[in-house]
Amino acid sequence: MAARVVLVAGFTHHDVADELWRASPESSLVRHDLSSLAEGVVRRWADGRLTVLELAHGCVSCTLRLDLVPLLEGLDGRVIVQLDPMLEPEAVCFALSETEVEIEAVVTVVDTATWLDDATSADSLADRGMRAAEGDERMVAQVVVGQTEFADALVLTGPGDPVLTAVLDRLSPDAPRQQLSELDVHALLAAIPADARRGEIDDGFGSLLYGRPSLEPAHGVSVVHFTDRRPFHPMRLHNCIDVLLDGVVRVRGRVWVASQPDAALWLESAGGGLRVGNLGPWEGDRDQELVVITRSADAAEIAAALRSALVTDEELGLITELDFADPFADWHEEEMEL
Repeated sequence: MAARVVLVAGFTHHDVADELWRASPESSLVRHDLSSLAEGVVRRWADGRLTVLELAHGCVSCTLRLDLVPLLEGLDGRVIVQLDPMLEPEAVCFALSETEVEIEAVVTVVDTATWLDDATSADSLADRGMRAAEGDERMVAQVVVGQTEFADALVLTGPGDPVLTAVLDRLSPDAPRQQLSELDVHALLAAIPADARRGEIDDGFGSLLYGRPSLEPAHGVSVVHFTDRRPFHPMRLHNCIDVLLDGVVRVRGRVWVASQPDAALWLESAGGGLRVGNLGPWEGDRDQELVVITRSADAAEIAAALRSALVTDEELGLITELDFADPFADWHEEEMEL
């Protein structure tokens, strides 16, 4: 029988994994400490036993491939895995996607005192002394937003304020929430919807409005859902990037630029960090879609900036003859081991 895994993520130290373990006495508890990963050392606790691993190349992908994945493949029953604060659950689920391990749920702990500031921060993990390896250039915002966005359920360290609530309503709308002080783990897991993600990896070509987020503004928080059937002018899109960063919590989406007609580009940002990647060829119509969750930015200004970056009717008529300068030709998400 394959393991059924509950991943517990969060950018703050907490006892949620212990609560889940105590509520399920037959389960196993696994913890990872990656604070010394840059030196090639990983500490892992499994059911109270400490194992110190020395890796020839200290990186997150090596930790997953050489330790966590084989460990979970050798277990059965429910396993509670407390992830190190620098780990994003999506990366773990991707590593487990080719195994028989079942992801029962992803539970993320949200520190209500710091989450909003972290989610819009321009700090890198290196700035906080937390990067996993020499080449780890991830932003704090990328980690905290990714941990929350991918969650099936949320545990809040406190009541939070209306702005945080409005952001969570739009970032992870279907995830049930409980406060840490009132945590009932059985009720929390039972409240996860039947159609929750549960570790499933999205290929980027489906709808990007996960769950049923409200598109109405609340407490200064808005959702911009941008779609169009014509491509972006690459330079004009590049020039409006700053509008997608200031006062914005999250941007995710696939875009079509006129200079790369066959490529579905992936644009993603959190806080002050932006990544551009390539999803591969379009699967049918070039149905580009961007979802922007703002904290304080003007949603109408963002929508107008994106609209103005599209090619004009005249440019569209000459699209096969025009030679576009393309800042996205060499700007892509770097392949690096974290």
